[in-house]
This record gives sequence, C-alpha cells and structure tokens, in this order.
Amino acid sequence: MIDNKITTSKNGNPRPPPIRQGTVFGWLRANLFSTPLNGVLTLFSLFIIYNVFSSMFDWAVLSASMQGVDRTACLGTAQGACWPFVTNKISHFIYGNYPEAERWRVNLVFLFGAVGLAALVLPLIKEKRRIGLLMLTVYPIASYILLIGDMFGLAHVETRQWGGLLVTLVIAVTGIVFSLPLGILLALGRMSNLPVIHLLCVCFIEVLRGVPLIMVLFMASVMFPLFLPEGVNFDLLLRCLIGVALFSAVYMAEVVRGGLQAIPQGQYEAASAMGLSYWKSMRFIILPQALTISIPGIVNTFIGMFKDTTLVMIVGIFDLLGIIQFHTTADANWAAPQVPVTGYVFAGAVFWVFCFIMSRYSLAVEKRLALGQKD
Repeated sequence: MIDNKITTSKNGNPRPPPIRQGTVFGWLRANLFSTPLNGVLTLFSLFIIYNVFSSMFDWAVLSASMQGVDRTACLGTAQGACWPFVTNKISHFIYGNYPEAERWRVNLVFLFGAVGLAALVLPLIKEKRRIGLLMLTVYPIASYILLIGDMFGLAHVETRQWGGLLVTLVIAVTGIVFSLPLGILLALGRMSNLPVIHLLCVCFIEVLRGVPLIMVLFMASVMFPLFLPEGVNFDLLLRCLIGVALFSAVYMAEVVRGGLQAIPQGQYEAASAMGLSYWKSMRFIILPQALTISIPGIVNTFIGMFKDTTLVMIVGIFDLLGIIQFHTTADANWAAPQVPVTGYVFAGAVFWVFCFIMSRYSLAVEKRLALGQKD
C-alpha cells in the first residue's frame, strides 16, 4: 500500500511526478534552478557570460583581420584582432633568432618531450617509472646536445640566439626538474634534528622567500659573475636557470614540508619499529605519502613558476612574452593600434593552454590516487 504522505502534499493535493535526474531538465533543475535564488543567479551569470563572450568573439573573429603581410591589413575599418601579425611572426614567437636551417633540432626536442609526456599521462602505457627516469636523465642531456650543438657534427648555436616559446619551455622544464628534488632536500633539512643543517636550510629558504624573483634574476645576471674566479663565466641563460630553479625550490620546500607534517606520527614510529634507517623510511614510507598529499600544492607551484618565466625579459632574455613585446614595439611594419593587444592575447592563450594542461593532469593524478575521497 502506498503512503498518502508521499503521493500528496500538505494541502492534500496530488504531488507532481518526480523529474528524472537522468534527463537534461532534471539536471538543470537540480543544479541550476533548484531554488528561486539559484535560478536568478543562473540567469544573471548567463547574461554576463553572453555579453563577455559575444564581445570577445566579435573582436577575435567578426571584426578581426585575417590576412595580410604588414600593418596595412590591420588599419582602416578593422577594429578587431590583427591575426596577420601572429601568422607572419609565429616562427619568431616559437624559435626566436634560432638559425632557420637548424630549427629541426628544436622540433626534435619538442617532439621527444611531447611523446615522453604523453607516455607518462596515458594510462594504457605501462613502465611509467622507466619512462619518467628517461625523461629526467636522458632527455635533458639529449636536448642540451641538440639545442647547443658543437658536437656530433651539429653546428654551435649560442643561447643568445634562442627566444620565444623555446626559452619559455627551457626555463620552465629546468625549473620543474630541479626544483622538486631540491625542495625535498630543503624540506628534510628544515625538519632535521641537526642544528647546523636545520639553520642553513631555514636561512636559505627565508632569504630567497623574502626577495622577489626579479631581484634573484638581477643577482644571477649581474652579481653572480663577480663571485667567480677570473676568467670563469657562465652563460646568461644558465645563470637565470639557476636562479629560477633555486627560487622555485624554496617554495617547493614549504609545500613538501606541509605534506611531511601532515603524516601521522605513527607512520614515523612504524618505520622506526621496522628497523628502517632514516633515508629508507623516508624513501619507502614517509615521502610517498607526503608527496601524494602535496600534489595540489606542487602543481600550483609549477604553474606559478611557468608564468614567472616571463620575468627573464627584464635581464635581456626574450622569452615568448618578451619577443612578442619586442616585435610589437620595434617593428615599424606592424605599427598598428590592434597589434600589441593581439600579441598579448596570443601570449596569454599559449600560457593558459600549458597551465590548463598541468592543472588537468594534476586532477587526473589525484583521482587515480583517490585523493580527497571521503568514506
């Protein structure tokens, strides 16, 4: 027998049949129009989204210039984006002043990196530990040989000829590869019971955290050579790579330290009870759990560092944003009002794509490791 309380409302009238949650209307009602206030907020949000995206679409497509070889294509009645500037300068945006005849080497580096990352991301591909080890050891060496040259019959290409997306990815990948292990060592050192190691790590972390990255880059490019022996000098790009890696490592150290402190004390006691040494307990028990907990913070630090690579143009290195700014201001053939805005929008889109990929991969890793799930 069916209970009348279920089939009738408070006033005795029959209740309407429930909307199936599997239908589109059921989903809309449950998620967007569940209450009058939610319905008003949904309509208001749709109004804002429509106005913003319609204006962007008009600027980027309807009113944009699509073809041309100089600034004349973006003058006159055109009030939108100047895409011919991007299409004509795209090779500079990717390679900088890297010799055109040698750009196949850069393409190989990009290709090997993309294949290696795809192998690490795709769940169907096994042996991810070996692939990761190759990406951390063989790939950087092979990339260095290909990009620098001067061996195996490859022509030498100085780093001052590099630029654009190439420099951005080199700085970002180098910072990511070196900042994580350095951050782990600094975090362990800061939590060490040895007073000297603890004090050194604390001072190093607090000093670098207390200054902006621009100051670190200036110190690396201007002051660092003064402390080297006479006749010894490092390439400017290499100095900036060291500065970015160290600066990112101190933030990574605090993220890892937070993960280490989140591990229950019982895990440390269990490792000790099993007779494991300090390094074995960290390697097999503590660090795997701490790094798993710290994945959101680690990826957030990587994303922040990837965007901070634009600061290297302050010391004369033309990354993606720097070379776009250079061509918008120094090339008279593209002196048009819409050119700078178009260049910056293109740079922002490129950075957004890379940051979005990193964030989505981070979510996939968290899901695979069952982070954030509640019983």
